[in-house]
Amino acid sequence: MNDILIRARLPAMDRATILGLLIGLGGILLGNYIEGGHIASLMQSTAFLIVTAGTFGAVMVSNRTKDLKTGFQLFKESFSDFEVDFDTPINEILECSKLAKKVSVLALESKVNTLKTDFLKPMIRNIVDSVDANLIREISETQIDKEEERLMNASRIWSDAGGYSPTIGIIGAVLGLIHVMGNLSDTSKLGAGIAVAFVATVYGVGFANLIFLPIASKIKKNISVRIRQKQMILEGALMLSAGVHPNLIEQKLIAYRKTK
Repeated sequence: MNDILIRARLPAMDRATILGLLIGLGGILLGNYIEGGHIASLMQSTAFLIVTAGTFGAVMVSNRTKDLKTGFQLFKESFSDFEVDFDTPINEILECSKLAKKVSVLALESKVNTLKTDFLKPMIRNIVDSVDANLIREISETQIDKEEERLMNASRIWSDAGGYSPTIGIIGAVLGLIHVMGNLSDTSKLGAGIAVAFVATVYGVGFANLIFLPIASKIKKNISVRIRQKQMILEGALMLSAGVHPNLIEQKLIAYRKTK
């Protein structure tokens, strides 16, 4: 339950995420060029430092260390071609169901240690031990809820970043204007100060709406797929416990797989 991945396969970069960032950033830069601006005018290291350091400092203050660690793992995952394995648990549940029908539920005891789906193992053990189905459901649903809460807490660091970033950009703008006002007598420094002021705002709003908030949304969608997989495993185990025919179990579980 503590593993961040649930049989997830990450074989390649997610083209939609990369393409979306390129289109968004490219559109902004193209629009700036059409208006007569230059890319160099948007490259302000001071503004970048203010926005990024300020945003992540605020995120660190408002979140726990373990949520930060998991959140960065989820961020990295969102750039991959994310997929949760529904097929392995379906096949293992069906194998257990057929074995229980052919021999007996007790025969599943030798099958437990060979299962690849960790979430399924304790359920099969409980079924072998004749634990009440309602209790199995209660225990498993509690585990699912805790896992969802853990992952959602981690995903919120990016929602938080999306909220803080524009405000930190405004702080950068104010700092730039303070710098300008303090050097009114030196006209050579006015341009740099004004540039930092406006570019910091662009960075703050841009990071929030091109990176932080979209990534937070994508992470939440990935979490929902993970949770649906666990719900599928639970339903399959309960049907197995109730002695439902393997063909009916398969029909039920395939319905989960088709919605992934």
